[in-house]
Amino acid sequence: MNAPFQENRPSGEKLPLKVLIAAPRGFCAGVDRAIEIVEKAIDKYGAPVYVRHEIVHNRFVVDSLKEKGAIFVEELDEVPDDMPVVFSAHGVPKSVPAEAQRRKMVYVDATCPLVSKVHRQAERQIEKGQHIVFIGHEGHPEVIGTMGQVPEGQMTLVETVEDVATLPFTTDDNLSFLTQTTLSVDDTAEIVRALQDRYPQIVAPRAEDICYATSNRQEAVKAIAPDCELVLVIGAPNSSNSLRLVEVAERMGTPSRLIQRAAEIDPAWLDDVGTVGVTAGASAPEVLVREVVEKLGEWRAVEEQKVRTAEEKMVFKLPRQLTD
Repeated sequence: MNAPFQENRPSGEKLPLKVLIAAPRGFCAGVDRAIEIVEKAIDKYGAPVYVRHEIVHNRFVVDSLKEKGAIFVEELDEVPDDMPVVFSAHGVPKSVPAEAQRRKMVYVDATCPLVSKVHRQAERQIEKGQHIVFIGHEGHPEVIGTMGQVPEGQMTLVETVEDVATLPFTTDDNLSFLTQTTLSVDDTAEIVRALQDRYPQIVAPRAEDICYATSNRQEAVKAIAPDCELVLVIGAPNSSNSLRLVEVAERMGTPSRLIQRAAEIDPAWLDDVGTVGVTAGASAPEVLVREVVEKLGEWRAVEEQKVRTAEEKMVFKLPRQLTD
């Protein structure tokens, strides 16, 4: 880890602060798509448009959409039958659109296409008679949605390597596994190894389930963390991919803080810090990154440097009902 600048300066003069900004960071294609779906639904159907669950896990984004006419609820029974509803980017159990159809509701599914891909894989694995071991975080909306794609009892959740050791299956069982899209790449690899060691017959998904944006943002943090004394991650406390970025930095030996807005930064965190890293989870807009850099500039002279580890050009199509 680099030490802070040690140049000779007049007593009391604060050292400049080098800010390494990770790239890629912030919005991914799935989040861009989900936000645009809500905005276009409001344009097409008029306000209000209901949204089941936070469209993405970011309070700034949610509040911005509320101002445009979105109403956020947790369950369909909070939505009048004659009002349009959008399902969040995290995906929903099959029972949710089934209920909407039964009630003849107008609904738009904003599930990230990469999450939908995992849903389709789950269906295919069940068709092949496989019991699915799903690697994910209990209670996360994506996990609830994915487990709700298959009949009850045909998918078992594991969160840790220790969970693998307690699974009741044998090497004769027809098993497969899938993963949540926003997990730690390194942690998931350990769990997959444990599964494959214990169950050599377990069938892996055709391609990595952890999405490109999650992997890219973790790699970017790995690139900046060794040169920082502190890494700031902009994201919500219920954002899985943002929490993983904090963990990645700390695994590299660098203290990290999860913040939602610049106002949460304690200037004392910068004591004896010469270089700070800044990144943002996939649900955090770039405006919040600039807000953080500007706040740092109120306390120290900022020397900003972008560190790019990948280019992202992914774009997802909108649902046809919003483009016709």
